[in-house]
Amino acid sequence: MSMGQVPGEGDNGDDEAIFAEINITPLTDIFLVLLIIFMVTSSVMTDQNARSGIKVTLPKGSAQDVAAKAKVMRVAVDPSGKVMLDGEEVEGPTLLKAFSRAVQENPDTVVVVQADTSVPHGRVVAVMEVARSVGLQRIAIATQGAQ
Repeated sequence: MSMGQVPGEGDNGDDEAIFAEINITPLTDIFLVLLIIFMVTSSVMTDQNARSGIKVTLPKGSAQDVAAKAKVMRVAVDPSGKVMLDGEEVEGPTLLKAFSRAVQENPDTVVVVQADTSVPHGRVVAVMEVARSVGLQRIAIATQGAQ
């Protein structure tokens, strides 16, 4: 019997047949699911950099990323000097309360300051001093990787 014939048909009526058909529908489904997972994961990874809700141009540096052991609190300082926390503009007392809450929840909270390159150094230091005044000791300045 030749390949691909249905049992019972053919030259000698032999019931044994070899089918040479492969159903690729499940394979296609698996590839489509993997493609969707890849697309969602890659968009989450790119959005991770814009988590503060404001676009700032970070200075270049070669330091390692902050370890993911502790809670990370991202504070952005835009080119005009406005301080943003979770995408919302905050003033001094509100920032102080947010830092106080963070230190009560987890004393090992890491404060990452994302300041634009045009922001004066004193403005960045002022934000860092507010964090230190409530007891947050782990403070980092976000940079872009050296290219």
